[in-house]
Parts: sequence; structure tokens; C-alpha cells
Amino acid sequence: MDSDERFAFLAEWYDPSAALLRRYQLLFYPKDGTVEMFDVKNQRIFLRRTKYDELHQEDLFVGNRINVFSRQLNLIGYGDQYTANKLGSKKERTLAMIKPDAVTKMGDIIQLIYEANLIVTKAKMTKLTWKQAADFYTEHQSKSFFNNLLQFVTSGPVIAMELMGDDAVSAWRKLLGPTDSGVARKEAASSLRAQFGTDGTKNAAHGSDSLASAARELEFFFPSTAGHGPCNTAKYTDSTCCVIKPHAVSEGKEHLHSPKPTLTPLT
Repeated sequence: MDSDERFAFLAEWYDPSAALLRRYQLLFYPKDGTVEMFDVKNQRIFLRRTKYDELHQEDLFVGNRINVFSRQLNLIGYGDQYTANKLGSKKERTLAMIKPDAVTKMGDIIQLIYEANLIVTKAKMTKLTWKQAADFYTEHQSKSFFNNLLQFVTSGPVIAMELMGDDAVSAWRKLLGPTDSGVARKEAASSLRAQFGTDGTKNAAHGSDSLASAARELEFFFPSTAGHGPCNTAKYTDSTCCVIKPHAVSEGKEHLHSPKPTLTPLT
């Protein structure tokens, strides 16, 4: 590793005391794990080069959120061409949706997602209306299975997730396995559909089939413009808030002990 190598990113942080969105250049030095920040607007050093053990090279990609000394930073762009060429070639976003038949297996599925080196960056549990389901599956409108698909996907809650990682679209599709769960059990026994699916419709989960589909489907559940997409299912009765801290997630400490609660992911 080049001792002078550094990666540069544009980062934003919302300053609650001033109600302002502040922009920085974030520099990370992989050789010694140091980080420094430069205030773009005021043209001055914000954080001098400092050792920070909680930040790792694999955390650095556009679209990710990182914590640096208790500040949550959104990485919104690459700070130079070297960083873009070195780190930006394969990072993708895709939509994963756990269908009603596999919602109770959410913990197992998320564990497999992390083992596949994908990161859950957004999550929402929702119950789709018939119209919402029809809009989401609009490309299947002329298919014979369309009504059965809508009836199934509206029969209970679904969990929509934005996944991010190297070649995320193909990585998630590979983890899913063949569309028909019976075929999956023969051809890809370790896949999600082989383990948790029943047939070609009740097949545990959905995955975007291309970057274009991923962009459309992510916008459906997590719109970037006004609105919130399908509402989450949180009732806020007989409930509490559970926050799994970043270090526990990265170390794979995902197990909750019985009695098992019902988990409702929120956006």
C-alpha cells in the first residue's frame, strides 16, 4: 500500500444547532487509519488529521452514512478522480423486498445479506394496497399470474430494503436463487428461495433485475422527492425502540434472545 495514498469524499452533515447542512471534504488515509476534514464553504480545516479506528476503507462509498466523532456524515460524492477510479467502479444500489411468506424469517435473511457483503442502507415494513402492488409490478400486468401475485403480495406486510455493495443487483439476485422455489431447491440449495420459499409466487423475496429497475423500485418505496412512499406498519402501542449500534452490526452480533419480539423496521 502506498504510504501517501488517500481517498477523498464530499460529505454533508446537518448541524442541528444552526439548522444548516454543512459540506466538507473528507480525507481518509488507509495506511494508518487517519482522517481529516476540510470545511468547503469557509475554506478552513475542520478536523486535523487524526487517528479514528471506527472508520474503515470498506465503509467509504458514495451513498453511505458514516459516523466520525459522533457526527453522522452522508457521503455524497468523490473528492477527486483517483478516489472515483479506485473505489467507485462497482458500488451499486438495489431493492430487496421480503414477501409476506418470509417476513418471520427477516433476521435470517438479513444475516445472509450481510454475509454476502451487502449493506442494508434503508428499510421499511409496509402493507401494500392492491393499487400500490399493481403499480410496483406493472411490467407483469399482461401475465397470467398477475392477479395471483397481487393477491399474495397484499396478503400481509412486506419489508422493503435498499441494499448497497459491489455489483449489488447481481449479488442479491444470486443470493435469491431461481424464481421458482422448487427449482431453487434443486439448483441452488443454499439460496434464499430454496430455504424460505414455497413455489414460483410464494418465493420469499423480490430483487431488482437491473440498475434501471432498481432505481425505479427504490424510488417507489423510498422517494427522493416529496412524499414517503407506502406507509410503514408501526402502531406505536405496546412497543419500544431497539437501536443496534454500528459496531454490533459490523461484528455480526445480530441475534435477539427469546421471547422473540415483533420487529418493525422504520425508514
